Amino acid sequence: MLFDLDGTLVDSVYQHVLSWREALDSEGLNLSLWRIHRRIGMSGGLFLQALTRELGQSLTEAQVERLRQSHAKNLLLKMDQIRPLPGAPELLARLTAMHVPWAIATSGGDVTARGTLALLDIPEGIPIVTRDQVAYAKPNPDLFMVAAERLGLAPRDCFVVGDSIWDLLAAQRAGALGIGLLSGGYGQDELERAGAYRVYGDPADLLAHLDELGIRAAG
Repeated sequence: MLFDLDGTLVDSVYQHVLSWREALDSEGLNLSLWRIHRRIGMSGGLFLQALTRELGQSLTEAQVERLRQSHAKNLLLKMDQIRPLPGAPELLARLTAMHVPWAIATSGGDVTARGTLALLDIPEGIPIVTRDQVAYAKPNPDLFMVAAERLGLAPRDCFVVGDSIWDLLAAQRAGALGIGLLSGGYGQDELERAGAYRVYGDPADLLAHLDELGIRAAG
């Protein structure tokens, strides 16, 4: 199983939204929170391109870099507000106990991902792929393809678990089956239209329905 991080394993989507809004405010750019939320989960570059279209104005390279740095700084200040989603630690522990290979692939950079990953008590040796390690992030498939490769598996033999349409589009392009979670704020119909094979409420709900995916203990 290949997991997204924000909104899938940790309850951090709205901290990202607010951090981006604060970053935009610092540049005198006004954008509604809901418009920012709809882009969370994309790579930072595509995210800022999309926001540029929403704003109706172009951004200089210097502005883009300041926005990225401001978002990261603002998010780090909110780390004490972020929690694992219900059932996330238990789900990962169950998969480990069942000897089911799993990895995490996040569009977040290493700087911001490090704090949220620390909330999950991840066993040593679990592959973690961040935005810094691939050429392109979601909705491109690179993150999930690299994560599958590090598990020694083909993407077609993996489930991708994510909370956004960008996760599920990337899963389709990688050739993996997508599992959607509602915990990031997208609706079931949106996730299904983006290619979700099944949709669950949160990691706890997924844990309760692992049998539906045909996941069994190895051996």
